[in-house]
Amino acid sequence: MQLRTDLAIESTGIGEGHGIEREEIRKGNLTITRIKIKDEDTAKVIGKSAGDYITIESLPITDHFRDVQEEIEVIGREIGKLLPTKGEILVVGLGNTEITPDALGPQSMKYILATRHIKRELVHTAGLEKLRAVSVIAPGVLGQTGIEVSEIVTSLVKSIQPSAVIVIDALAARELSRLGCTIQISDTGISPGSGVGNRRKGISQEQVGVPVIAIGVPTVVEAMTLAYDLLGEQEIDREKVAPRGSGMIVTPREIDLLIERAAKLVGMAVNCAVQSEYDFDTLSALVS
Repeated sequence: MQLRTDLAIESTGIGEGHGIEREEIRKGNLTITRIKIKDEDTAKVIGKSAGDYITIESLPITDHFRDVQEEIEVIGREIGKLLPTKGEILVVGLGNTEITPDALGPQSMKYILATRHIKRELVHTAGLEKLRAVSVIAPGVLGQTGIEVSEIVTSLVKSIQPSAVIVIDALAARELSRLGCTIQISDTGISPGSGVGNRRKGISQEQVGVPVIAIGVPTVVEAMTLAYDLLGEQEIDREKVAPRGSGMIVTPREIDLLIERAAKLVGMAVNCAVQSEYDFDTLSALVS
């Protein structure tokens, strides 16, 4: 049985070996696992695209969200390692604000510093000459706009010509214990809507023409995956788990708080990654 997960660290056969490099380190309360899938053959076996995946595991943010500056800065440095050092950045918040587990992307946009519109004279006067140009958009979903998100992003890239795109989206995990305490960063792009089981056309470097850095936080577990882990495949009553063939997802009861805090965590980490010339206090003041 194929168990659903968007996390590379949970994928079958992801241990270090032929075609895979894996490194794990600890920084304070964070465990950072760096995985590189080196070739397409290995990628097909694992079911993930070839590239770099960084998984950061923390204490549950619904319970522990005080004094998170150090964690935000660490996450920001990990994001920064995948970004080009120069050029404008386009940040895209994927998801549907009407569906709470899928609202991470749009909610994150509230905390990301948009600077592309600021005139250079004003930047100079404010003493912020090293501020990098950033554009921010939450394009909604196909059902709201009638336009594939990948089409919107591709058009924007052609128009404003950023050096890279950062996409933020909710993900699905295999294990309940990962909800709200795991962040995945990758340079392989993303499939919009994957977290809530509604995959759309992907956003990747091949699609848009510039590097695409994907950042996600798992907010749901597929019901069938959870049932398999609890009962084993032979004991699952598929009709009860997926009535009338409808796939169902499980999300924490404190999902509103999880999204609110994860959005702030990811948004501020992106600021730290992109505006690396400025310290956390300066960026916090600019966002507020």
